[in-house]
Formats: sequence, C-alpha cells, structure tokens
Amino acid sequence: MIELKRVSFAYANEDIIRDVNLTFGPGVTVVIGPNGSGKTTLLKLAAAIYRPRVGEVLIDGVNTWSAPETVRVSVRRNVVYVHEKPIMLRGSVADNVAYGLRIRNVPDDEVATRTEEALEALGIKHLAHEKAQTLSAGQQQKVALARALAVRPKNLLLDEPIASLDKSGREIFMELLREMVRKEVCVAMATHDRLLALQLMGRTIVVENKTATLIENPERIS
Repeated sequence: MIELKRVSFAYANEDIIRDVNLTFGPGVTVVIGPNGSGKTTLLKLAAAIYRPRVGEVLIDGVNTWSAPETVRVSVRRNVVYVHEKPIMLRGSVADNVAYGLRIRNVPDDEVATRTEEALEALGIKHLAHEKAQTLSAGQQQKVALARALAVRPKNLLLDEPIASLDKSGREIFMELLREMVRKEVCVAMATHDRLLALQLMGRTIVVENKTATLIENPERIS
C-alpha cells in the first residue's frame, strides 16, 4: 500500500501537483489525465523517486522521506516502477529480466527459475539470448514488464505500460493484471486510454488542474 498525504511537488517553483491525498491499495488503480497534467509525476512521487515539496509518502506504512536511508532503501525494494520508455541495460534479454533479482541478492538458482517464468509469462522466452537494446519498442516493453514481474513486487507502478504493445501483448498484459489482483498486489498505472479504465472497472484517479481526484466508478468519467 502507498499513501500520499498532503503532497505537493513543484518544477521551477511552480506546483505541478498540489495538496494531494491518495491511497493506492491492493488491486488496480488507473491514473488518467491530459498530457502534462502530472500523471507521471504522481507515480514517481508514489514510488519515492521524486521527493515532495511538502507532504508525506508512506510505503507499507513507512514514511519514506523521514526514515533513515537504510530503511528507505529496504522499503523501496518493495516497489517497482516501469517507465513509459523502458530502460534496457547492456546484455541479453535474460540479463535484463534478472537484473532486479540480482540487485536484491536473490540466490542464483532462484534467479534462473524466476527469470524463465517471467519470460514465459510475457511470451518472450524465445528472445532470452537476444541483445535487449536491439529489440523493437513493443518487445522492450515486454522485457520491462517481465523484469518487474520477476521481482514479485508488493507495489507496482506502470507508466503507459501498453502504449507499444500489439493486440496479443495487451491480452497477455491484461491477464497478468488479473493475476496480480488475485494476489492483492498494489498496481497503479498511468494511461491516456479512458477505455482501459472502463475495461478494468477499478479505482480511477483523474489528474487535472494540479490535483488528483479518485473516481470509484470509472463510468462517471466524462
């Protein structure tokens, strides 16, 4: 669970997000809004990537920015943030998917097992030995999702996760979302796709005019 309490954030002394109070709990929360509204900023605040100008960000009950650095690092490892334009490291697809596990000191045999499972879940096992940086945008997006899946995070934040996926990739992604809901993972995803919000029929947050409003029923979104 991630909580934002009275959070404001500014670029160049101008508030982008102002006095926001939100809770991201188990299940899927869709964050929508026009370009430049602050969707990505909101997710990065929730992930403790950005530090708020004022306010508190609590991850699993821990105030991330007032906690000692060792505690903050430990708590952050329960959070995975997937960028809109995935970051591909040097090396193979398998190396990229295993990266999050290795920095968490997961034993080698478990790294191998979880990497293979994640590759298979995203339908990219056949790409395991390809160089990640040479893949198409859609393939790289699948690699980034597999890397997140392998870590088995308690909190997963996704910025435009289906933007480069084809129809089959979107179907795989939707099935993975359903599985995460069953496992009570906290998932928050930013998207321009209002139809996706309706399809998921979960909590929806509308980001507009420097604030964020929770809409329990996405059918109410105009």
